[in-house]
Amino acid sequence: MSQKLAFNLLLLATTLGAILAQQQPYYLQQCPRDESLINDCLRDSGNKLVHYLQKGVPELDIFEIEPVVIDEIGIVLGGGPDGYRALFRNIQAYGVSNITVTNVRSDLDSLQFQLTCEIPRIRVKAQYRSTGVLILVKASGAGDYWGEYEGVKAKIYFKALANEGADGRTYLTTDSVKMDFNVKDIQMGVDNIANGNSVIQAALNLFINSNSQELLKEMKPALRTKLTLVIRNFMDRIFAKIPLDEWINLN
Repeated sequence: MSQKLAFNLLLLATTLGAILAQQQPYYLQQCPRDESLINDCLRDSGNKLVHYLQKGVPELDIFEIEPVVIDEIGIVLGGGPDGYRALFRNIQAYGVSNITVTNVRSDLDSLQFQLTCEIPRIRVKAQYRSTGVLILVKASGAGDYWGEYEGVKAKIYFKALANEGADGRTYLTTDSVKMDFNVKDIQMGVDNIANGNSVIQAALNLFINSNSQELLKEMKPALRTKLTLVIRNFMDRIFAKIPLDEWINLN
């Protein structure tokens, strides 16, 4: 093989490699910087990414995204020595991956974004332990918690920072994340009460289902804190794999 031919083949291979390296990934839609188009495009791109994440994206080292796991949260109802306290552990949520991004607001100069999202239904299971008095019944015990949350709407705000990666491309990291949510309908209850106390179980389930929105309100601060951390960690995991120019056309 002549030196010239070898050089041309090497140049061709290098060029093809560079083109392939810059090729837009199948799981993401690149958006223009045009202010009139960017928000709708980011919404559609986010939903496209969600669609593929549901099945797993090996290129992002993501093979499954459910269940979403939260270590624990606690609630307190009433004061004094007989106040009701409950601790929920190993909380596993299913259905979160059916999320739809319905609206995006963005400021590319400051890298600030607000996402409005909807999830039709989330199923939750956990282990719980409680102490205290609930509706005149001594409610100390432990068992299994279940919940079905329908019509979940959430708003997620985050500010990102741009950093140069080892490959010379720009990547994002989250600087701050905030979120809030509401739930249209809730059904929840407890099963398998320790020692099989059917009176306590019936009392707990009556109270829980009669006061589900109030209980969610009590749980919300701790739940929001935990969910914010889960969202932030997941975003950073995604941002570390996807350079900014695959999200947005920087040219």
